[in-house]
Amino acid sequence: MSLRGGTTFLESVLQTLKRAIELGGYPQEVYEILSRPPQRIITVNIPVRMDNGKIQVFTGYRVQHNNALGPYKGGIRFHPEVTLEEDIALATVMTFKNALNGLPYGGGKGAVAVDYKKLSKRELEELSRGGYARALAPFIGPEVDIPAPDVGTDPQIMAWMVDEYSKIAGHNVPGVFTAKPVVLWGGNPVREYSTGFGVAVWAREAAKKLWGGGIEGKTVAVQGFGNVGYWGGAYWLEKMGAKVVAVTDSKGGVYNPNGLNLAEVKAVKDKTGTVMNYDAPGTRKITNDEVLELPVDILVPAALENVIHKGNANNIKAKLIVEGANGPTTADAEKILHSKGVWILPDLAANAGGVVMSYLEWVEDLQWYFWDEEETRNRLERILLDTFNRVMNRWSKLGTSQVTIREAAYVEAVDRIYNAMKVRGGWI
Repeated sequence: MSLRGGTTFLESVLQTLKRAIELGGYPQEVYEILSRPPQRIITVNIPVRMDNGKIQVFTGYRVQHNNALGPYKGGIRFHPEVTLEEDIALATVMTFKNALNGLPYGGGKGAVAVDYKKLSKRELEELSRGGYARALAPFIGPEVDIPAPDVGTDPQIMAWMVDEYSKIAGHNVPGVFTAKPVVLWGGNPVREYSTGFGVAVWAREAAKKLWGGGIEGKTVAVQGFGNVGYWGGAYWLEKMGAKVVAVTDSKGGVYNPNGLNLAEVKAVKDKTGTVMNYDAPGTRKITNDEVLELPVDILVPAALENVIHKGNANNIKAKLIVEGANGPTTADAEKILHSKGVWILPDLAANAGGVVMSYLEWVEDLQWYFWDEEETRNRLERILLDTFNRVMNRWSKLGTSQVTIREAAYVEAVDRIYNAMKVRGGWI
């Protein structure tokens, strides 16, 4: 997929990888291995009998990028505009995200090209269960590849998929999918907000370093009021003392410089389907482009890829950008923003709360032993803080004026992958 500015998402990822390998002084072979086509690409055609009686065929993918550190791990996306190249890019990012956060995983990603909002519940279940999960069953498993939700998928879809896989296996296999409903084996309430919680933790810790006084009173704008945007850009940041002044969803959004009543905004979103119907004194409607350029301290892009590009980078006023979405900032935009002194907390670090929590859920599933919500959240936060401190230390050593936080994070991730491939032998 071609992005604004002419660079594809995959090209942007590989540019950062190449730069990280140069910064870390790793052999060129490391780039050759990690930038080449993934270890495996599975393409499936999924016939679904629609409610009108006709058969419609959907195309699905599962990309398994690199498993030097362990089983493949990554989400499944249901979206009408997905492409194989985008899925490869996302799987590649997952390799680095898992490595960076100290998880025993390689990178994977899956997708189905479908507008899930147009499907009935029965059609969606057939697509998820009989189509995608059954077609991929030979290529996934608790020790092979462990999918989870992404854009357009949720715990209910994971429940259908794990049930279908368990039927094929002939016994319950809870560890094959993560982010399952709480009522099922290993479902954990922290998973619902884990990605957003990670966004907030990274924002809080960065604010301490950037402003000294912390995050209290800092203004926040959030693009994307879905799961990540609500929990991370709004709920947890507000609990930590920040002031959320703007939120948007796919239709647009609202802005109030004095702060929004998040409970009321969420209630309007749940009732009407969009935050744009929220109306309160001092609040005005804004577009998804406008929210990026508001005069705020912290910007949380939590929707889709490449919304921050060279065409709007100079208009961004936030001093701290926390990537709740995957790949919201293009390489060209990052250069511009870094030169202006803007801190960008990259996706592979800032939105990793979801995959870290998936790891904790997977561990629970494997041992059939479960923690309560508070203990789980404490374990999650400890891992997030460890990653934050490692990335900041690496950034400081590499030189903050010459190197971006993303590049430092990639160096940290590549270091772990390189050493794993080296000691395993047969890779490099």
